[in-house]
Formats: sequence, structure tokens, C-alpha cells
Amino acid sequence: MTTTGPSTTRTIPSAIPSTNPSTTPSTNQENDVTTGATVWLTGLPSAGKTTIAYELAARLREEGHLVEVLDGDEIREFISAGLGFSREDRHTNVQRIGFVAELLARNGVKALVPVIAPYADSRDAVRKRHAENGTAYVEVHVATPVEVCSERDVKGLYAKQAAGELTGLTGVDDPYEEPETPDLRIESQHQSVQESAASVHALLSGKGLA
Repeated sequence: MTTTGPSTTRTIPSAIPSTNPSTTPSTNQENDVTTGATVWLTGLPSAGKTTIAYELAARLREEGHLVEVLDGDEIREFISAGLGFSREDRHTNVQRIGFVAELLARNGVKALVPVIAPYADSRDAVRKRHAENGTAYVEVHVATPVEVCSERDVKGLYAKQAAGELTGLTGVDDPYEEPETPDLRIESQHQSVQESAASVHALLSGKGLA
């Protein structure tokens, strides 16, 4: 449209494209899947929990999910520094991790937690926290036998225990209470890491979480 005055002629644009970022979602925003959930992988030391978690995380990220892996060693260093390995301290550590996981999951993140969590009451308390907040929670038991775990001995813990340099090793001289009814049980000694991660992914898909 044009307007004509005594000495000038100018063009008035009929529309101005909006540049408000809030109304122009980025490609990443469009592709992100924002259904959160906590996936807790419990099992003995060297059972394969962390390896499976990172394999699953890579697959979920490729699909557009927001993912965080809450590694037990990192939690011990940065959130639970100062805690020991008594039953009370282990319980406190698990509750702290459970709080962080639920917070992430409540805000659309897949929180993958490859943490031993040896006591049933500690795991039940974490599940209860999620249920109270209406947050999805999945328990996976990586049920690798202690004989296989001790052969893998990724961190050398079993060797130290055998040499008398370490006490309180979960599943050897400290209790591990196996989940009675996990959402999924994996025997990692009978399948590849990729197959184990695919099993967890199938579980999530069946629950509408992947």
C-alpha cells in the first residue's frame, strides 16, 4: 500500500514479521521430548549398570530426549562428600540421589541412575517420593551374579576385598537386598551392552516414556 503526499511517496509495509523468540521455537525445542522419568539401575558393583546407562542415554538423546546420568561416584564426590558406607549413610546417599532424580524427571528429563542402592527400604522410599509427585519411576535390576562381577572387577574392589584391604563390599561382606518385583531384570552376562540397553528402552516404550 502507498500513500502520496504533496512532495513524497513512501511504501508502508502491510505486515512486520515477528522476531519474538518466545513465538519462534528453535529446531532443538521442536525435537525435544519432554516426558521425564527416573530409571534406577540397581545391582552389585561391576554388574554393568553404568555401562548400560550410558548406552541407553546415547540412544535416548538421538531420539530427542533430555537425559542426565547420575553417576554414583560423581554423586559421592559432589553431593554426598563426607558420607561413609554405614547403613545410615548409604540410605542418606540414596535419598539425596532420589531427590535430584525426581526433580530432574519432574521437569522433563530422563534421569538414569546406575547406583547400587543395596537396601530395599531405601529404594522403596525413592519410589514413594516419585509416586507422591506423580513422577514416572522405573526400577531395573541388573542381576549379574557376584562371581561374574568379581571377574570383571572394573574398579578393583573385589581384589582389594580379597586381599583384606577393603571391607563392607556390597554383595560380599555387606548386604545386597535384591528387588523382589523390579520393572525389569537383566542378566547382563548373557547379552551385550546394546541388547541390555535395548531391553530397558523397550520397557520405557511400553510405558509410553520413550
